[in-house]
Amino acid sequence: MYDLLSGLKIVEVSSFVASPTAGLYCAQLGADVVRIDHKAGGLDYDRYMLTAEGRSLSWENLNRAKKSLALDLNSAEGRELAAEVVRKTGQMITNLPVNSFLSHAELAKQCPELVSVRIMGWHDGRQAMDFTVNAAAGYPLMTGPVDWDPTTAPPINQVLPAWDFITGAYCAFALLAGLRQRESTGQGVELRVPLGDVAIGTLGNHGLVAEMLYRGHDRERLGNAIWGGFGRDFTSRDGKRFMIAALTAKQWRATVEAFGLQDQVAALAAELGIDFAASEHNRFVNRDRLFALFQQAAGQCDYGELAARLTAAGATFERYRTMHEAASDPALVTENPLFGPSPANPSGFSYPAARSFANIPGQAAGDPRPAPYLGEHSEQVLAERLGLSSGEIARLIDRGIVATSDKDKK
Repeated sequence: MYDLLSGLKIVEVSSFVASPTAGLYCAQLGADVVRIDHKAGGLDYDRYMLTAEGRSLSWENLNRAKKSLALDLNSAEGRELAAEVVRKTGQMITNLPVNSFLSHAELAKQCPELVSVRIMGWHDGRQAMDFTVNAAAGYPLMTGPVDWDPTTAPPINQVLPAWDFITGAYCAFALLAGLRQRESTGQGVELRVPLGDVAIGTLGNHGLVAEMLYRGHDRERLGNAIWGGFGRDFTSRDGKRFMIAALTAKQWRATVEAFGLQDQVAALAAELGIDFAASEHNRFVNRDRLFALFQQAAGQCDYGELAARLTAAGATFERYRTMHEAASDPALVTENPLFGPSPANPSGFSYPAARSFANIPGQAAGDPRPAPYLGEHSEQVLAERLGLSSGEIARLIDRGIVATSDKDKK
């Protein structure tokens, strides 16, 4: 945790992954983020995986360092309270529909300086989720074994909701850009970020839209090979599978040295009349013959020996791990300064918690903060943001418009 955004107050009204991610990244850098939910919890409140006590580990980690305000959002009074908190704060992140009760146009009538970031599905208003956007983008049909028939091969969906996380990160950036404009002009702005546009725009930025139109057809499936360079998974004598990436001349020389293939690679280069070290293209188009050499060498050594040689040579590699192995790995988690000690999580389960991905050399990041219980900060937020008295808040609680902490609920 850093205090780079100290003093910045944000209201987040969201669910699932992209919108909470934007608020999370701001909170991890010191922003005061209040998440507003329906008093029974948002759509993601019970999202898998759940502990035995019914607490969502996903919700817990996407909402660290935030405050929770729980309101009856099915009631007009609860919705107006939420809208007033947004107006008083001046900054909002949401994935509610454009014409919802938190419409920017309506809020801006009383708060023209409002900066809001709104995550949408598609730019034309259609609904979308990471899984459907990914299907539309084409990535699931680019992966799979080389020998699969392209006309009948099934898609392979990725497990990581990558578009959600990319969208969340972009929205945090967009919010700060909107605030920067307000500082210059005094005017608020609504920034709409369609999830689908993030996906297809990323294809464009990556050069894939141009590539597909230029070539006039899809790429071939490459299995685990890296497109356009030298890289693939290999298996050691003791059955360990690992990934090699040699995209630069330096990485290539280090990999050849570690595998002890200087003579064989030189002989192949002479046979083909080409230079592997100077040309990523040559390494890619002749990958099958190179892969055969490297796999033969890998199959003659145990992984421990190969890893030591690859490290000494300065090669770029990593062993494949299961996700449970990764979560238990000292270098990746328990000894990684990215992770801090477990805070008092609502789930009651203790585990390493991630700090901000960015770090400042020479400055302590601070320990990760816990996620709130649903409604934990309802009274505090209404008092601080709206100036309501304790009596007024108590009456709202008694009438079921405001909910307090669900700590003892489950």
